[in-house]
Amino acid sequence: MSQTATRQETADAPSAGSPQKKTILLLFAGLMVTMLLASLDQTIFSTALPTIVGELNGVDHMLWVTTAYILASTIMLPVYGKLGDLIGRKGLFIIAIGLFMAGSVIGGLAGDMTWLIVGRAVQGLGGGGLMILSQAIIADVVPARERGRYMGIMGGVFALSSVAGPLLGGWFTESIGWRWAFWMNIPLGILAIASAVAFLRLPKNAQRKPRIDVAGMGLLAIASTCLVLVTTWGGTTYDWNSPVILSLIVGTVVAGIAFVFVERAAAEPIMPLPLFRDRNFNLTTIAGLIIGIAMFGALAYLPTYLQMVTGANATEAGFLMIPMMAALLITSIVSGQLVSKTGRYKWLPVTGTVIVAGALVLLSTMTPTLPIWVLCSFLAIMGVGLGMSMQILVLIVQNSFPVSQVGTATASNNYFRQIGASLGSAIVGSLFATRLTQLLTERMPAGAQAGGGSNSLTPAIVKGLPTPIRDVIVGSYNDALTPVFLYMVPLLLVAAVLLLFVVEKPLATTIERDAVATSIETDGSTHPVLDAVAADQAEAASDTAPASLDDERDGTLIRS
Repeated sequence: MSQTATRQETADAPSAGSPQKKTILLLFAGLMVTMLLASLDQTIFSTALPTIVGELNGVDHMLWVTTAYILASTIMLPVYGKLGDLIGRKGLFIIAIGLFMAGSVIGGLAGDMTWLIVGRAVQGLGGGGLMILSQAIIADVVPARERGRYMGIMGGVFALSSVAGPLLGGWFTESIGWRWAFWMNIPLGILAIASAVAFLRLPKNAQRKPRIDVAGMGLLAIASTCLVLVTTWGGTTYDWNSPVILSLIVGTVVAGIAFVFVERAAAEPIMPLPLFRDRNFNLTTIAGLIIGIAMFGALAYLPTYLQMVTGANATEAGFLMIPMMAALLITSIVSGQLVSKTGRYKWLPVTGTVIVAGALVLLSTMTPTLPIWVLCSFLAIMGVGLGMSMQILVLIVQNSFPVSQVGTATASNNYFRQIGASLGSAIVGSLFATRLTQLLTERMPAGAQAGGGSNSLTPAIVKGLPTPIRDVIVGSYNDALTPVFLYMVPLLLVAAVLLLFVVEKPLATTIERDAVATSIETDGSTHPVLDAVAADQAEAASDTAPASLDDERDGTLIRS
């Protein structure tokens, strides 16, 4: 490494009170608002949904309120990532926020289930961009060595929303009305747009007429739709061997194969196949998919378990998840700080994945008589492992590619994690439901009625049943879910082994781009965020750079 680059690695970040640092922090605050918008929207309707579908007479369409958002956001992840690399992220970011707000208005005004589902789909079209573009924009303005502390806080946003979402949804439903779960997005969206306009100034992409991979986008949308519908409908709405599910599986495979051939020939592929030549990208993407399966597989059914087995109501079950989310929040932030301070990161996701596996082993030992504080401690251990893993994997991916490709790489990595989340929810749900039905059939006393049948069981009904029947139901719920946690342990151990082969590349201390650091937007305005980065790098280099480099250091970002 050159003397200049070495000096750059040891250079201090801007002081906390400097104008440059304040500009970055204000931009980051705006990005956090947008990420909170998108992440809250994935959880806020979990407690409000029964009331919503009851008022709109659409219980039979309830599944689509969630599926519409997940499907739309999953499809849009790689689209936003690639377009951001091609045409720039600022305009796309504002469009994504606008779409999200438009979907919120449609949902807030919805008079029936059709318009509610349409609103959720439009929200998803914007929500996919809020997540990906926020992560990519941080890569645009903060070098990888300093990025860990920001990525750690981003991970904490997910933890916060996982607890705050259900609680807010329940509060809105019981007080001012569930429509405020939509209306609250409008002022937050306006704040996010104002922040982007005021503080987000990125160099314009030099490519005037980008060649959009329309065929690739279409095929990826078809494959994603078929796969999400398989995981959503399989084992619930339709049997796994039904013609509908088998047709969707065939559609996923055919569209996926066609997508690979199209990407090989595309000028600007939406998911470039050369990404998969990078060892770190492959290893972290597979590990991220596995962690998505474990995390969302567990999260999807733990609240149900807590209500049915411990007798907690919906709000109390949400509070019982706080130890897990608090641990995730703290360890995510601490992990990011450690990475920025030491430059070492490989050990974090390896250790975190092993801890998650250990937490799943502990969860598999739960019994109906287990003290609540012990159960909460198991959840906290899982939160520690997730906090050490999730955002660090994204950082590893971003550090493997230049800024011109970081949006595409980040989106592709997140896409597979989202697919893992869908698979985890589906696989755990199918195993849990099948085992529960079997156990209730075997254990229920002859002639006994479980409150109208197993499909009609609710926590309130179970509480009112005679003790012998209640004990059978509670025991069946426990014995149906706990083995599923153990089934996921080998997957986590595989992920830990894969992460051992990650190459710990030095975290970049500069932002590699082909633009001038003081590059101006087309309106001629200055670029305060990149100016801050460039000023630090120029100052760090000036002390040790040979005189022959002075003429070359004319404001451009020096590459390490």
